[in-house]
Amino acid sequence: MSRFAPIFVIVAASLWGIDGVVLRPELYSLPVALVVFIESSIVAVLLSPIFLKQYGKLKSLTFYDWGSFVGVALFGGAIGTMAITKALFYVDYVNLSIVILIQKLQPVFALILAALLLKERLPKIFFVWAGTAIFGAYLMTFGLKTPIAVNEGTTAMAAMYAIIAALSFASSTVFSKRALRNVGFELGTYLRFLISSIIMFLIVLPLGQLPQITEVTTHQFSIFLLIAFTTGGAAIFLYYYGLKTVTASVATICELAFPLTAVILEYLLRGNILAPVQWVGVAILLYSIFRVTRMSSERIKKSLQTKTQE
Repeated sequence: MSRFAPIFVIVAASLWGIDGVVLRPELYSLPVALVVFIESSIVAVLLSPIFLKQYGKLKSLTFYDWGSFVGVALFGGAIGTMAITKALFYVDYVNLSIVILIQKLQPVFALILAALLLKERLPKIFFVWAGTAIFGAYLMTFGLKTPIAVNEGTTAMAAMYAIIAALSFASSTVFSKRALRNVGFELGTYLRFLISSIIMFLIVLPLGQLPQITEVTTHQFSIFLLIAFTTGGAAIFLYYYGLKTVTASVATICELAFPLTAVILEYLLRGNILAPVQWVGVAILLYSIFRVTRMSSERIKKSLQTKTQE
């Protein structure tokens, strides 16, 4: 099955593209916080058998483990998911493939945060490629125009939320390195969604959005279930399964199915296509991210070789 590992990553990434362009925008009439609360709660309930089976492992978790899981849930499950959901709710005003492509900045933010929080040293060339990636993201989003001139600033707002999401998901990745130290990814995934649902409950309650659950239509509820069974928990399990046997650089190439799916669907469903200058930005962004991720993979290999020699 290891020969098919890249396919699992590609399928997971494609599902995320479908989520961003097809599924999540269908929920735009609901408050963003309520959407994330319902989504997290459904996945937590569906994964509850994992919790019951591995309940005993919770005793081994330390205070710092729980703190890391709270960080994962806060940044990845709450802030990041709300930000990307808000960005995708600009469905009638923005080319959503731009929003999704901006997510590829996540490795840049993850390495910067790792350097700041985990004291990992970054080579000087990293900052060159990071700056190039940011330039590519700008060119892809706005072309040769200023942000204010594009859709009266709507694209700039969507891009801002997408960047917040990428930064939050990167923060979640850094916390995940610590959180998964004493548990497997199955229990870790459940705790992420469980704590996220608790955090989101504490957000929607004072906002008075909880009663609006009754306004969720049958169609929207079916979308929530579809997300939970496909682009939510299922996609994460497929991704982690494939990631166990492929390198980070290979995974990066496979994950291009994410923005590629979004670009194709955005054209087929809404007739939106990027301008030539924006495609130049896409190429600059993706190549820069590939170099950044490859750099990260090489550093991990050197670290493992050093530990083996010791």
